[in-house]
Amino acid sequence: MKNIIKKIVIILFLLITYIYVCNIVFLPNQYILIQGEGLNIRTMAGLSLKEKKSGQTLQTVSSIGEAKTNEVGKADFILSLFKLFPVKNISVNVIPKTTVVPVGSAIGMKLYTDGVLVVGMSEIEGKKPYEKSGLKEGDRIIEINHNEIGNTNDLMQEVNNSKGNAISIKYMRDEQTATTSITPVKNSNNQYKIGLWVRDAAAGVGTLSFYEPASGMFASLGHGILDVDTAGLIKIENGELVTTNILSLTKGQKGAPGEIRGTIESGYTVGSISKNTAFGVFGVLNKPSYFNISAKDEMEVCLREEIRQGKAQIICELENGNRQYYDIEIQKIFLNNNKDNKSILIKITDKKLLEKTGGIIQGMSGAPIIQNGKFVGAVTHVLVNDPTMGYGVFADIMLKQMKEVN
Repeated sequence: MKNIIKKIVIILFLLITYIYVCNIVFLPNQYILIQGEGLNIRTMAGLSLKEKKSGQTLQTVSSIGEAKTNEVGKADFILSLFKLFPVKNISVNVIPKTTVVPVGSAIGMKLYTDGVLVVGMSEIEGKKPYEKSGLKEGDRIIEINHNEIGNTNDLMQEVNNSKGNAISIKYMRDEQTATTSITPVKNSNNQYKIGLWVRDAAAGVGTLSFYEPASGMFASLGHGILDVDTAGLIKIENGELVTTNILSLTKGQKGAPGEIRGTIESGYTVGSISKNTAFGVFGVLNKPSYFNISAKDEMEVCLREEIRQGKAQIICELENGNRQYYDIEIQKIFLNNNKDNKSILIKITDKKLLEKTGGIIQGMSGAPIIQNGKFVGAVTHVLVNDPTMGYGVFADIMLKQMKEVN
């Protein structure tokens, strides 16, 4: 009996230790907050957060969410166990409150990858030169024979220059660098090939969410652009924000999401793209005048604690050059959600919008959400079985992603 009790105690001790370790490990090392926002760090009993500079204990398990960040700037903290044992360094960067211009215009995006993305494989003259290389779809080739690969032309040139000799390949997978080698095979056209299908660019159409006049930066989509073959987030080197021409609308219905069809073939560049993240596409808007943006349209970014269930509006463009406000209802607010872009559950209530689109359709991603004269967030998802319902991402998350340095 004593042995059983002893084993139970040991198991409980190990379980508690495991929970503590997980609680510490999965806490981010860096937080970006908007001035006036609460520092909501979920800690367990015995863990406390102390500022390095002042030595003041900012947060313990009994004061979650009570600390408000009123001073702009960066502060470094130490997470301690029982205020005795330092276990983790955490930095908090507080950015000032800002005003933005919600836009809601349809926009096109051209993304250029960092290296070339492997999207498929095929035999060359009955051979598979890539077979033992370890490369797979989703890998990004960044160097061949120590020469940088910026596009598909660079890759083809390096492969042909090999004259059939083995080439050294440096590639990225899950942000980790690795090297391998492949011996190219000559095809019937006397060209050397390695059997990999690659891509160096991608494009998409969505909605421009907001523009920050103070910095000249923009945010769009509320989610990232994924590769159509690998379904992974495209890691980009840079990109272009381009005008788009709306061609047609397909109305959404249960089980079949609608879409805004547009083309960017004749569009011209109005900005540069620097980041493609899970919470949106970001960059600098060089020609805000194209969207008829003015100072009178600026409004505060709404902190998530200020959002209320009830009436709100979205802005979107369904006809070229014609942005409109449409009524929605905010039904649920997921205050503690920072892991994905499903922060707000919304329902389309505007009769005109429902007649045109049936609800939320593809291409409306990024449509800004407005409540009580403040920018609340942006539309990100539609519920396939009910296109009148969908999700939006918090404005503060998009702003923080935009301000975060790669």
